[in-house]
Amino acid sequence: MSFWLIQSLNSLALGGVLFTLAAGFSLIFGLMRIANLSHGAYFMFGAYIGLAMLDRGYNFGVAVLAAGLAVGLLGGIVERFVLRRLAGNSLSQVLATLGVAFVIADGSLWLWGGDPRPVNAPALLSGGVQLLGLTFPLYRLAVVVFSVLIGLALWLLLDKTKLGVMIRASVDDRQMAQGIGVPASQLFTIVFCLGAALAGVGGVIAAPILSVYPGLDADMLPLALVVVILGGLGSLAGAFVGSFLIGFIYSFGQVLFPDLAYIILFLPMVVILAVRPRGLFGRITA
Repeated sequence: MSFWLIQSLNSLALGGVLFTLAAGFSLIFGLMRIANLSHGAYFMFGAYIGLAMLDRGYNFGVAVLAAGLAVGLLGGIVERFVLRRLAGNSLSQVLATLGVAFVIADGSLWLWGGDPRPVNAPALLSGGVQLLGLTFPLYRLAVVVFSVLIGLALWLLLDKTKLGVMIRASVDDRQMAQGIGVPASQLFTIVFCLGAALAGVGGVIAAPILSVYPGLDADMLPLALVVVILGGLGSLAGAFVGSFLIGFIYSFGQVLFPDLAYIILFLPMVVILAVRPRGLFGRITA
């Protein structure tokens, strides 16, 4: 009983981490139709920036804010000066994001070295809490709560603001949205910055759980891709449900069937997509 409870809570924590990574990826993929292969690198780069801030004596909140701003700015630069120049050539855009991922990965290796770096949870969230007679790390529960708050904030942005209306309209029918005056180029930059910033924040949030190491990007990107495809392009609800679903599948798969972890991860995705080709919450897009 204790194994199932502890592993379920670990799965929730992983799902929370995946949501901060996949939410922005889903918006970028749904709006710009670009499989942004640098998204995992933004996640890792944010983790390293947060680590650098913590090493300099700043608190965890400042590290999260700095990572979000820095990675969001980097994402805006990439969109404005690289991807926009390749507009209309989807293959070149995907290859460009892959190149950016390699640059970030090698740059991080050069700056911070190749050794894994552990990160301590903030003092306020250190220690554990008692759940049904078991002690569970408080920080992991805080990650779940944080992901829910991020989800609520994104829902309010997308459903209750003019910017959100433009984003949703462009995801559903980009050509029609442009025809009624939605400023597509500015919208693309804003969404790309937001998605990259969320990835950077997710990297810092995940660091006390996963640590920071070269290759973190390659480990997290496939999970984010599965979440986005499974949940449906541009769907916040799909990203949220898909993140926790994949969190459970991957976490239990690694523990129960370590040699078959990726089969257990990808096989349900294939089955679900065979029944719902657009994902769990996907809609027909233009």
